[in-house]
Amino acid sequence: MKTFSKETYIERRNQLKLKVGSGVLLFLGNEESSSNFKDNWYPFRQDSSFLYFFGLDMPGLAAIIDIDQDQEIIFGDNLTTVEVIWQGAHPPLSELAEAVGIKINQPINELSKFLDKAANQQIHFLPPYRPENTQKLSEWLHFPVSEIPGRASVDFIKSIVALRSIKTEEEITEINKAVNISVRMHKRSMKEAKPGMKEYQLLGLVNGEALALGGHLSFAPIITIDGQILHNHNYSNTLTTGKMLLGDFGAESAMRYAGDITRTFPVGPEFSPTQKEIYQIVFNAYQAAVAALKPGIRFKEVHLLACRKLAEGLKDLGLMKGNLDDAVERGAHALFFQCGLGHMMGLDVHDMEDLGEEYVGYTDELKKSKQFGLKSLRLGKELEKGYVVTIEPGIYFIPQLIDQWQAENLHSEYINYDKLAEYRGFGGIRVEDAYVITESGSKLLGDPLEIEIADVERIRGK
Repeated sequence: MKTFSKETYIERRNQLKLKVGSGVLLFLGNEESSSNFKDNWYPFRQDSSFLYFFGLDMPGLAAIIDIDQDQEIIFGDNLTTVEVIWQGAHPPLSELAEAVGIKINQPINELSKFLDKAANQQIHFLPPYRPENTQKLSEWLHFPVSEIPGRASVDFIKSIVALRSIKTEEEITEINKAVNISVRMHKRSMKEAKPGMKEYQLLGLVNGEALALGGHLSFAPIITIDGQILHNHNYSNTLTTGKMLLGDFGAESAMRYAGDITRTFPVGPEFSPTQKEIYQIVFNAYQAAVAALKPGIRFKEVHLLACRKLAEGLKDLGLMKGNLDDAVERGAHALFFQCGLGHMMGLDVHDMEDLGEEYVGYTDELKKSKQFGLKSLRLGKELEKGYVVTIEPGIYFIPQLIDQWQAENLHSEYINYDKLAEYRGFGGIRVEDAYVITESGSKLLGDPLEIEIADVERIRGK
């Protein structure tokens, strides 16, 4: 189990105590999760906030920071002899706790007693996303299961978001490791994809590349010739010449920091002329968004800038028309770009998504839009030095959505539906990289991966 230095975790916890101010902070680690019978488990993934403050990547743990009593405790059990037989031994919990700066550890069944004694203090907990943790909180805190999500501590959430949003140099090092594994995964896909293969064959290759380089998958890969389906996890299609393959996938480092890259490339050696036109529009939006990244700018404004660039390119092709500022303001471009430009990335690929987008991506003053397309923007607030964000513009031709909008004559003053019929079976294109916000701009994370048309075709031509 790899961790940062104990001083890193001590400092993180000290900062958290200062931000929250008082009360008891309750952290629930994750348990093993059964697949089709009790002892057949899904791959274990520790809770990211537990990892951030306590660093222990193992199941069955919980932790307390009692701010008022200045006390920190990890709760968990050492392995039994039977568990050691099947799983192998690991150091005792006391030794693991000491490695991350915790001097007190207790058996897990002592946690409920501790919480009962602390009933006169405010007990802060995070919104649970696993049902077993909801049940634990209900039992320990004596609230109905249905009330638990609504009782999560907003002060606790906001304090963690403030700390986890700013990535330190050692975190950037880990993210770079994850991104570089992700680059290797994508190069393998770009080099080995060929007509006649199944999408699931490429899935096997990129999974194997991540594992062979000591990483894990950071999320379920998207590998599809149906790029118009935004999160497509069907891998049954056969690659055919004339189609494009959209690959959106990445790796986690050994310390669980995420990488996330998207590339779209031709199944054959070259894009078609029409595919090149659409690809270049997407790439122009990508370049404009990257150039705009800097501290102080709202990511929502970067998103809208990219939308404007997409609309300009689509108007040049005759697919959009009219006043483009009005078109973007009213959401007409969302027929082609239905999602957000990007998201925060760190210990989660959509960083801290379990804590709530209204806290991670927005503020008390800046609320999420309810407009189609813009409501899917995960990050809207001002960027700060140390933020890690992805930039992933795309253009998608979704037949069902086109049919619905056309039947309603929606935004017909901005969309040329007659011309759009020529693109009905086009599919979709997306590109994506991750950037860290610097003092005056941004910096690409990881080794550069081919993205311009000529460079992508050079790989495919080989």
